[in-house]
Amino acid sequence: MRVVISGGGTGGHIFPAIAIADALKKRDPETEILFIGAKGRMEMERVPKAGYKIEGLWISGFTKSIQSLILPVKIFDSLNKAAKILKAFKPDAVIGVGGFASGPTLKAANALRIPTIIQEQNSYPGKTNRNVGKKAKAICVAYNGLDRWFPQMKLHFTGNPLRGNINGNCDRNEAAAYFGVDPQRPVVLLVGGSQGALGINKGISAQIDKFRDGGMQLIWQTGKFYYEEAVKEVKEHHLEEFVKPTVFIDRMDFAYSVADVVISRAGAISISELALVQKPVIFVPLPTAAEDHQTKNAQQLVDAGAAMMVRNDETELVLIPKLQELLRDKAKQQQMKEHIAEFARPNAAEDIVDVIYKVIENKIEI
Repeated sequence: MRVVISGGGTGGHIFPAIAIADALKKRDPETEILFIGAKGRMEMERVPKAGYKIEGLWISGFTKSIQSLILPVKIFDSLNKAAKILKAFKPDAVIGVGGFASGPTLKAANALRIPTIIQEQNSYPGKTNRNVGKKAKAICVAYNGLDRWFPQMKLHFTGNPLRGNINGNCDRNEAAAYFGVDPQRPVVLLVGGSQGALGINKGISAQIDKFRDGGMQLIWQTGKFYYEEAVKEVKEHHLEEFVKPTVFIDRMDFAYSVADVVISRAGAISISELALVQKPVIFVPLPTAAEDHQTKNAQQLVDAGAAMMVRNDETELVLIPKLQELLRDKAKQQQMKEHIAEFARPNAAEDIVDVIYKVIENKIEI
């Protein structure tokens, strides 16, 4: 079997794509997999590190800069290149996971009559998926209510596939030693996505002394753009014992295992991971996310009593007080753990592979 997986741009698209590829290989090691991404984006580095071949398209999103004037040229070029790649590779199916490259690839596949499958991570689909979803054979989703945009008969509730090292069951002492924190004190994990989160970072910086005053410890994934500023602030306030900045966390299994409370953006994959490891969380949705989908994602969990939410423009005033309140309320933490667990889908990747096989074997009726 030959499968193309297309998309990327952020870890929220890349990690599910790799999880699907790994599950396909686990089902049948002879499966041939090719990724198609966007040149210059992080999938061009992350996918080869995971052991898969990737081709790059000259494609980007719309911005208000002068570069957007050549966007039609990029789209035309990407459609042509995607078609050439597909004709050469001859896949049995093409899976789109979202991101700039996904649109041209799936449109080319539809034109070539290659079966397409969408893995929609969010509670509110983006314009690209809404468009290419019209011709997709199946759409794998992680939230209810997407029949507002897609035909109900195409929807398969699979949940979001996660990278293989996601669990919260490591030894707490070992995990604490890895990050240099005290396992006997409260530990807060801040994950602002693979690129970091400026709004959350500023919220932490505004009241950073509270970590020492309250005996809290912070594992702080800053992203590469804020890391030097974070290190400077920690040194200026003599907080090396309490605040541990890092550009990116590779051992998320350790991070989740030692964390008592998590602060996070509300990307779909972050939510799926937190549901799986059952951690109390304060979401700070990214307000500029397409269609404000992160707020919609987070609101579903807040309504279910599974999370708390702070607006991005309120972080400097509200985030740390909310965090202190949650750390003091053990009953609230337990309640949130129980409710967020209801959103977990540990077999999502395997369920998506089931759908892929059914599409290729023509066992799905549209």
